[in-house]
Amino acid sequence: MKRLILSLAVLSVALVSAQKKEIANAVKAVDSGDLATANSEISKAESIFGDKTYLLEPSLLEQYYYVKGFTLLKSGKNTEGAEYLAKIANLGKEEIYTGKDAEKNKVYFVGKEASDKYGAGLSLKQDKYTPALGDKLRQSINPLLQKANEVATKSYNEKKFDVAGEKFAETYYLFKAAGQDDKNYLYYSGVAYAQTADNKDKAVTILDSLIKSGYTGVETIYTAKNKAGNKETLDKAAFDLYKKTPDGAGYTEFKTETTPSKQEELYDLLASLLFAQNKFEEAGKVAEEGLKKFPNNQSLSQVQSNSYFKTGKTDEFVNNLKAKIAKNPNDKESIYNLGVMYSKDPSKAAEAEATYKKLVEMDPKFPNALNNLVFSIIGEDDGKAIEEYRNLKKAGKIDAANKVLDQRRARFQKALPYAEQMYQADPNNKEVVSLLKGMYMTTQNTAKYNEFKAKEAAIK
Repeated sequence: MKRLILSLAVLSVALVSAQKKEIANAVKAVDSGDLATANSEISKAESIFGDKTYLLEPSLLEQYYYVKGFTLLKSGKNTEGAEYLAKIANLGKEEIYTGKDAEKNKVYFVGKEASDKYGAGLSLKQDKYTPALGDKLRQSINPLLQKANEVATKSYNEKKFDVAGEKFAETYYLFKAAGQDDKNYLYYSGVAYAQTADNKDKAVTILDSLIKSGYTGVETIYTAKNKAGNKETLDKAAFDLYKKTPDGAGYTEFKTETTPSKQEELYDLLASLLFAQNKFEEAGKVAEEGLKKFPNNQSLSQVQSNSYFKTGKTDEFVNNLKAKIAKNPNDKESIYNLGVMYSKDPSKAAEAEATYKKLVEMDPKFPNALNNLVFSIIGEDDGKAIEEYRNLKKAGKIDAANKVLDQRRARFQKALPYAEQMYQADPNNKEVVSLLKGMYMTTQNTAKYNEFKAKEAAIK
């Protein structure tokens, strides 16, 4: 048994040694521009550890990310390559949790999340790592960074949003690899993707990640006038240094400015995108979360309301409409929607009529307001009244049948003024003319019936 354990230990050391050799060879190949050899060597190393990168000690993991990043960049997979290079910066920022797994392999988990996911139950200690390839990385990245940013900006201005989205993402990860986590570029990427036809899913992923990261986009801009009298933007260190010097180092009028938060726009855009993709449950949740921070945002309120409707949450939808109307009594769209919801429930006929009447008083030209009021008074299912009348008459219950007819006639008489308003607004609308003809017949106004019968025939 002891001999077997010794054999496994020897094997483990041999594998680690092989990985170090292959990754080191891959680094040399990348630096010399030999992409084929770099890919070959890194593939050999990957065949040993697979997706278990936590088996690589931080220095080896850094080299692995370096090779993967540049091989992908040089093969045209720019954003993916930039993401790998950005992982190097994380190595220097995150805690490294080290220990041994159940098979006695040394493990290195980068960050608390990875430690909790893969190292649960293991005895781990915290450590730190300082990347060794930082300067080398920055020198290689700078020209790529400038080019990616230029292409991204130019493409966005030319409305080539697919290209802009990809290049802004690449810019973000390259900046991150260089040690600067400027999420504004990730935000630009999300906004660009949101305007594409086929890549809105990428926008959703990016915007969601920004919200979860707590990104606001708020920045402090430092400016001063130089010797030529021109306004110049400075970094904070230079701004503070120049401001402290007796002559301002030639600068005057030192000013700071805080940019507005982009957080409200993030919630608004993400909720709208999700709703447009028919992801109503998710859209409603984002809208709800956004409204807690920005309670007066009308777009988020509308998405939340519509999401309730689309997911069949009728009570929530009606309550949401009532809350919106209470907050803004002039919200005609919400009043209309509330009337529609009431009209779907026969027991709420009176509420439907009152709601539509309120809307008509506010704006008789609001689309379908008068029409819906007319039919809420007549009754959405007038055919049932006619059938009831016929059945009672057939059964010989003449008084009861006449009562049904009188009640129906009274409803038509009450709705008639609003139908006439519809006609005044659109006298050549054949449907309105036909409706009035039928209403005049029901209310026994023969002269008007004949008049509108002639109008109906005259309209082609």
